[in-house]
Amino acid sequence: MTDISLDLVTFGLAFIIIFLGALTQSLIGFGLAVVASPLLYLVDPSLVPAPVIIMGFSISLMTLFRERNALEFNGLQYALLGRIPGGLLGASLLLFAPQAVLGLAIATIVALAVLLSLLKISIPVNRRSLFAAGIVSGIFGNIAAIGGPPLAILLSGKDAKQFRAALSAFFIFSSTIALLILALAGLLTTYHFYISLLLLPAVLFGYLVAGRLVGQIDKNKTRSMTLILCSVSALILATKSFIEL
Repeated sequence: MTDISLDLVTFGLAFIIIFLGALTQSLIGFGLAVVASPLLYLVDPSLVPAPVIIMGFSISLMTLFRERNALEFNGLQYALLGRIPGGLLGASLLLFAPQAVLGLAIATIVALAVLLSLLKISIPVNRRSLFAAGIVSGIFGNIAAIGGPPLAILLSGKDAKQFRAALSAFFIFSSTIALLILALAGLLTTYHFYISLLLLPAVLFGYLVAGRLVGQIDKNKTRSMTLILCSVSALILATKSFIEL
């Protein structure tokens, strides 16, 4: 059983990482998990995926409240349906894969998320594409808490407020689905809620700082810096996990 404690250095690093992730997601619509998961896995593997999913739920709730007037929920229910089979598959992999393999899986998912974010892919938004994005989101989400990029690509044509609102609504429901699946698989414990409660101020701090910066900073520069950070952290995690195999 995991000891229900974090040493001060580990907690401090986790707090900073969650703050940066929450700040990123509040500014561009997604990114908390892409930023936080590989770094947190290096700091303490027990922090991924459940606490990151809980943190993602929290920042999505705050962001949706801020952007509630821009919300259009058209078709997102199909993506949510796809999260169920995808999430079950992701949870199955979590149950049976060794820690080093999970580290490589998380690094690979982050690398794919960065690649997908860089590619200018134009995919029609319909029931099939939303359902498929939901499946991929579910697999990524329950392994590494990174469920945003597949849907972000589909919704990239929306304006900034609509984009943040739609993704936040999706994350609220999909995070709930992911946590239920993890609980059924025995991968969600009181420890995860305890740690998440301790780290919640980092989410709130990131949200409040982003609220002052929205509309004042260059979204493309923020996105570029996020992708660079994610690439470096994924490379470090992949190297560490490969050595441990």
